Amino acid sequence: MLRVGVIGYGYWGPNLVRNFMNCDQSNVKTLSDLDPKRLAVCRTSYPSIETTTDYKEIINDPEIDAVVIATPVAAHYPLALEALRAGKHVWVEKPFTATTEQGETLLEEAEKRGLTIIVDHTFIYTGAVQKIKKLIDAGELGNIYYYDSTRINLGLFQQDVDVLWDLAVHDFSILHYLLGKKPTAISAIGKSHVPGKPENTAFVSLLYKDNFIAHINANWLSPIKVRQILIGGDKKMILFNDLEQAEKIKIYDSGLVLDNKEDLYQTLVDYRTGDMLAPKIPTTEALKEEVYHFIDCINTGKKPITSGEMGLEMVRLLSLASKSITQHGTPLDIR
Repeated sequence: MLRVGVIGYGYWGPNLVRNFMNCDQSNVKTLSDLDPKRLAVCRTSYPSIETTTDYKEIINDPEIDAVVIATPVAAHYPLALEALRAGKHVWVEKPFTATTEQGETLLEEAEKRGLTIIVDHTFIYTGAVQKIKKLIDAGELGNIYYYDSTRINLGLFQQDVDVLWDLAVHDFSILHYLLGKKPTAISAIGKSHVPGKPENTAFVSLLYKDNFIAHINANWLSPIKVRQILIGGDKKMILFNDLEQAEKIKIYDSGLVLDNKEDLYQTLVDYRTGDMLAPKIPTTEALKEEVYHFIDCINTGKKPITSGEMGLEMVRLLSLASKSITQHGTPLDIR
């Protein structure tokens, strides 16, 4: 039985506590939060959980095996470092850290002590993304041309990160998982329309060695909420609408038909339009899958799908995207 301490009971913390408590292989021993009212809410639902406003009670508790960190990103690094030095496995909310240097230090600490770090890129564990991964790996889409994501809504404005670090990070992680390759360059533009606040609107482009290209529209100022991804291949194309309950994924048997001529300018382009298929997607909660995966990695020593190394790659991309914004969209090489 994995004994867990959770630090943070704000937006995502309640979901983490619920899933670790409902898992038959784990138990939440202690919850820490600076707000006594939040702790009181937790005690109402889970009287067996000890609560405290001092997170060090979790760090210093020898009975706790793993620390779950669900705090603003600025606190991820110091809390995770303390937990690792105390010999505890670590679950960290996305994004992993505020800087690449912080992420590298945490990885070194975990490696030295033989501890597991998982970064909570929850989308990777959804049935929809898992299904898309299987389709791509099986060659169902053929050569993939593009990834086009629209991830917009009205709010929630974050205080410590901009819209890229809050929303576009989901697409960075999905792209990394689906393609298994790194982009070669990144370009981003963004604006803040609220004085003193981080960018609330941003557009990101990622370039790769082949003809594949990715584009992400992230926005906190949209009158509607959209969570939609288009993935186009030369055989088939996918529409992933995360807000759709019945048909999250639609596979279109559509594409281009090229009639190649010796003269490049005489090449004819036609379109092939076939059937649309909406496959059945498992409805198991992604966070539940991730909790079991975390426990399995601790028990077996396997590397998590969303490991600290993967989390660090996402921080590198986010840092470069933020830098590109300050340079008015200048493309930056990714090494």
